[in-house]
This record gives sequence, structure tokens and C-alpha cells, in this order.
Amino acid sequence: MAGDDFRAAWWLPGPHLQTLWQPVFRGEPRPAVERESLETPDGDFIDLDWLGPEAKPIVMLLHGLSGSSRSPYIRGLQQRFATLGWRTLAMNFRGCGGRPNRTWRSYHSGETRDFDSVVRFVRGRYPNKPLAAVGFSLGGNVLLKWLGEQGVRAEVDAAVAVSVPLRLDLCAKRLNRGLSRLYRDRLLHELKDYIARKSLHLQSLGRDEEVRQLVALGDLSSVRTFWEYDDRVVARLYGFRDADDYYGQSSSRQFLGSIRRPTLVIQAHDDPFLTPEALPAADELSSSVQLEVTAGGGHVGFVSGRLPWRPDYWLERRIPEFLTHVMAAE
Repeated sequence: MAGDDFRAAWWLPGPHLQTLWQPVFRGEPRPAVERESLETPDGDFIDLDWLGPEAKPIVMLLHGLSGSSRSPYIRGLQQRFATLGWRTLAMNFRGCGGRPNRTWRSYHSGETRDFDSVVRFVRGRYPNKPLAAVGFSLGGNVLLKWLGEQGVRAEVDAAVAVSVPLRLDLCAKRLNRGLSRLYRDRLLHELKDYIARKSLHLQSLGRDEEVRQLVALGDLSSVRTFWEYDDRVVARLYGFRDADDYYGQSSSRQFLGSIRRPTLVIQAHDDPFLTPEALPAADELSSSVQLEVTAGGGHVGFVSGRLPWRPDYWLERRIPEFLTHVMAAE
């Protein structure tokens, strides 16, 4: 269960510098992706960004909360797979593709239906092609939950999940402590702004009933914690009793024993979004799940390298290494 191969860069000590390096200091890789919009059954759409040759295996990528296909860790991995000759598909959760979606629906940590639709779409187009999936943070939770729900029916050959909020309740509590409150405040600001912009957009489309659903959430300016946000917004919009019910149904840790596809889960012991208490015991994992816990790395960080001007993004080596090994054995 140890991730002994990763060594945090000496010039990025501690979880916070590891976590902040990519979003703050890494220049956004800009691979020439091709965008495709997938229409959903409820009249909405999901934006997909493709990169790489069609003749090769496909890797689907799922971003984290308030991220997108443009997040540096997504684009960096797309670029890495491109150098290996693989094809990637970066999925934008609803409303994250750079333009507002058409309905009140968005995404949350337990919403697996949109991802399932994307998997079925890709399988329909490429029925015989090797297919893998990689999820980060919230996207990793969605991926692991989907894998557990599907079991032997999961139409992917392998998967990797990174920095996953395996226990959403513990994650919400952890973000109320110390410097982690800075991440909490930034994410909550983005989420509340997203709700406000969505309401204005739906109003411009004349979708008055959906606007009323969002207005009924009330003034969110007083919301200061994720538990409050999830209780006021996610639970009400998506039919959970309250935040605790949402956390209980949506946390991916309980699904790890039901996964039947080769899956690597990478977690950092010092992740500022989590506590070691959130990590599963060995007997909670199915024989298909491999858990690697590194001593450092922060949240979706994992930056190594001897020199600051030559950072080594370890995930961009470890993820292709695992998928290449597993899919070659299929």
C-alpha cells in the first residue's frame, strides 16, 4: 500500500506548496484538442476534449471540483499520453466547459449518470478499443463510485483515481481546519458565484421554473462551510435529505470492495483536503484495487525533481506506467 516511488521536490516542502504549485505556477499546457459536445437525454450537453490518434487506446479524464478539461493536471496528462501515442478524452462536468449549460443540473461527488453516458457513448463509437479512465479529486470519487456500482458490468479495462475524497464527511471537516480553510473559502466562492451566474443564464433562456429552483435556495452569502453548502444546495437540488445523507450515499470508500476492474488509487498522507482516517483498510479493497499512499504530495500535487525550473510531474509517469502494464496484460 506504500507509494515508495514518489519523492517530493525539496523546493516544494509540505502539502500546501505541493498543492498550489500546478494551479499557481505551472503554465497551462495547451495541446491542440478537438472539442465535441455530447447531447444528454434531458436536453443539456457535456463538452468533451479529444487529443491523439484514433487508432490507439483511449483514456478518459475526469477533473476535480471547480476544475475543467483546461486544468493543468488534465492538460498535462493529455500531453503526456499524446507523446506515448495514446488518445485521451477529457470530460467537462456540466457547466465546466467554458460556457453555461442549459438546465439547472450541474454535478456533484456522487453524480455518476453523466459519466456513465460518456462511457456508453465512447464504447458505442469504439466497441473494440482498449478503454481506461482517470479521475482526480471529485472526479476520482465519481469514477470509483461508478466502478463499484457497475461491478463486472463496468465498460472500462482499467482505472486510476488520484487524491480522492473517499469520505466526504471527513473531507468537509478537514477543510475547516488550519490553512485548509483557504482552499475551502476559494472553492465556496467559486461555487456560489457559479450558482448566481447559472440563475442569470437560465433567466435569459426563459427557464423560469428552473430559476425558481435556484432562487429557492436563498441567500448563500452566509454559507461558510462545505457542510452548509452541501446541505443548502446539493441536498435540496438532488434529492438528499441533508448533507449527511449526501455524504453517506456519495462517498466512494464504501464502493471499493465492489470494484471488478484493475484500479490504482493514489493518495498522499499529507493531503490537506483529507485526514489519514479517510483511508480504507486493506480488507475494504477488492482484489482489483491497488492503493498507493505516498508520504507527501499534497492534493493533486505530486511534484518531484531536483531543480525548480525542471519540475517532474510524477503522476504523468505513474499513471501511464500503471495503465500500460495493466492493459498490455488484458
